[in-house]
Amino acid sequence: DKLLMGAEKRSMVMRKEDLLMTAYHEAGHAIVGQNVVDHDPVYKVSIMPRGGALGITMFLPERDQYSASKDKLESQIAGLFGGRIAEALIYGSNKVTTGASNDIERATQLARNMVTKWGLSEKLGPMDYGDNEGGYMGSQAKPMSEQMAITIDQEVRQLIDKNYQHAEDILKEVEHESDDGSRDLAKY
Repeated sequence: DKLLMGAEKRSMVMRKEDLLMTAYHEAGHAIVGQNVVDHDPVYKVSIMPRGGALGITMFLPERDQYSASKDKLESQIAGLFGGRIAEALIYGSNKVTTGASNDIERATQLARNMVTKWGLSEKLGPMDYGDNEGGYMGSQAKPMSEQMAITIDQEVRQLIDKNYQHAEDILKEVEHESDDGSRDLAKY
């Protein structure tokens, strides 16, 4: 844990409300990860602050993997949004925290790579569109028309929206399965 996530921040005192919010956030990741297709199983969930994170949900593959399918990548995107959506469902959209910033960054990068590098966009097909902002792997940026940049952004947005909605549907379904009508995702 220390190597992967950093040293435990024992000096950091969190209010009970913040710990509960972190627990819902991490539960959101775990629940979505367990309910999407082709996602690695949950290995560990922690709400102990480490490194720059207040909590973490770790997924570990059951075998070595050298490539990923479109289904797996979309499941990862949905899983990354599970924490933010859980916060919104429990506390309301105005109480969502900045805790999901790294999740949003990682989901956006996955979606962008699917569209621009891995040929997983039906609209754009199997072509490397590189990066219009300085290239990747040390290469120069490929020339790109403004219209192509707009099309890429639309495709990325479509992947994000689709998988955000999928994660939200999963968490809402779990929320409604509660026996006593409480808004308790932790019951899952």
